Amino acid sequence: MTPFAMQPDELGRSYDEIAERWLEPHLESNGISQHELALRFAAHPGGRALDVGCGCHGRFLRLLELRGYAVEGLDVSARMIALARERMPHVTFHHADVCAWEPEGLYDFISAWDCLWHLPLARNAEVLTKLCGALAPGGVFIFTFGGLDAPEERVDASMGVPVNYSTLGVSQTLQTLAAAGCVCRHLEYDQHPEKHVFVVVQRV
Repeated sequence: MTPFAMQPDELGRSYDEIAERWLEPHLESNGISQHELALRFAAHPGGRALDVGCGCHGRFLRLLELRGYAVEGLDVSARMIALARERMPHVTFHHADVCAWEPEGLYDFISAWDCLWHLPLARNAEVLTKLCGALAPGGVFIFTFGGLDAPEERVDASMGVPVNYSTLGVSQTLQTLAAAGCVCRHLEYDQHPEKHVFVVVQRV
């Protein structure tokens, strides 16, 4: 296990360098069916929605808008946010580190697809708790994480730039969510045998 060595601004700069990759057409359907499943759990469709680690593609924001949500995006990469604003100028985007960002009001739906695993391991539970707390009663939260049995953290450069990865593991993730007042509605290893897990939880 490699110690976490990147600060949020460093992670943002890494993604600045490769932001355009997330405009590739093959991403259009990535995660969409999982979000459609999550939306079926929404107690009151519509309301406010937030896409954490929104990147520049906008597919989840567009899906949520079609379902009647007023959407916002948040990302640590300045380049990602700039590209997203060009593509969806009517949307409110926040250029911020989710560890430091504080929500203004509650959200009815929160997505954090393939992004929270870039958090420092030491901040993972804190951010999950904050996002659960940002849900309105009955609100739904979908996110991905590494489906390991125990916590792990590493840095690698397989995408050409260094990025960090961490996970609390399945048991600790579910414990953190339950302690934050959320019930697990769905958990799936959707790319088995890879350890890619998505989970849908709901604020009670």
